[in-house]
Amino acid sequence: MEIPKASGQIQERNVKSSDGDLRAILKHSNPTDRPKPRLLDQVRQAIRTRHYSPRTEETYVGWIKRFIFFHDKRHPVEMSEQEIARFLSSLATESHVSSSTQNQAFNALLFLYQQVLQKKIGLIEGVVRAKRPRRLPVVLTKEEVGRLLACLEGAPWLMSMLPEPASRIATFSWILSGFVVPTMAV
Repeated sequence: MEIPKASGQIQERNVKSSDGDLRAILKHSNPTDRPKPRLLDQVRQAIRTRHYSPRTEETYVGWIKRFIFFHDKRHPVEMSEQEIARFLSSLATESHVSSSTQNQAFNALLFLYQQVLQKKIGLIEGVVRAKRPRRLPVVLTKEEVGRLLACLEGAPWLMSMLPEPASRIATFSWILSGFVVPTMAV
């Protein structure tokens, strides 16, 4: 179908986009008349321009799609901080994502608004934060070390009293000789 235009001819043809959906693309004879790329194509282009990894591109596009679908396919330009807060809160309360996943979604939306849409977003208030997991201590307390040493006898006790490098050498040589250090329940 050809429609005459003052600056040239416009041809309509069906093309498969990177998202997999079929859409009509207008091919213009005048390069200044080309339509603006779709939102997710703009996101991909901005990510590639900044040399982010392909995995980051895939992840950010995925979070932006989820954000748009969460708000019934509204365009992000029409949404503000309240919609962002509602989406991030739903990730924590309804989807039960980890805090790092929630932060990843937030960073994807921040990239969308700041780098692609060039829209400043203010303070996002009222977001229910995902709980960070409670970490076990990496080091034993003095009391725990004392209880542990009190359970040891003989050669294992002697090995535990050696300085660090010497205990590693002694353990390695005992393992080679077939000696098994007994385990204990703490």
